[in-house]
Amino acid sequence: MNTAELERAKSLITSIPDYPEPGVNFRDISPLIADGPALRTVTEALIAPFAGQFDIVGGLEARGFLFAGTIAAQTGVGILPIRKAGKLPKPAAAVSYSLEYGTATIEGPDVLRPGERVLLIDDILATGGTLTAAQALVADLGAEVVGSAVVLELAALGGRSLTGDVHAVFTD
Repeated sequence: MNTAELERAKSLITSIPDYPEPGVNFRDISPLIADGPALRTVTEALIAPFAGQFDIVGGLEARGFLFAGTIAAQTGVGILPIRKAGKLPKPAAAVSYSLEYGTATIEGPDVLRPGERVLLIDDILATGGTLTAAQALVADLGAEVVGSAVVLELAALGGRSLTGDVHAVFTD
């Protein structure tokens, strides 16, 4: 992976202070995904440690879908959309998890075959709740998580302590 290309891609991630609420420093990946060469660089970096090890890519709603789509197109595998509760017409499984101020639930469709190897993809690893729930969801659906990858890990929030090993293209 070309270090200069990765640094350029990282420079496209912007910070928006006090969004969506005071005290939060939101990381906006919109400039990165709008730049074709940067998007390709990050997509390649996301899958590099897992090449040939997965049968389907699980994209976490919503921005994880964007990277899951590019990975699926590049590698010729399908996509497992992992959605917020109430967004799938017929969910096969659901997992609830804790947030700082409540709970949330994610759901997955009935598209996995037993033992299928899943690579989970999300844009940002913060506290780790969503990604940990997605790992449990894949197991509940009878498949195997072969890895989890994110574009950016916010290390200070400690998400990795919940998720276990995660491949992060960038760490902040």
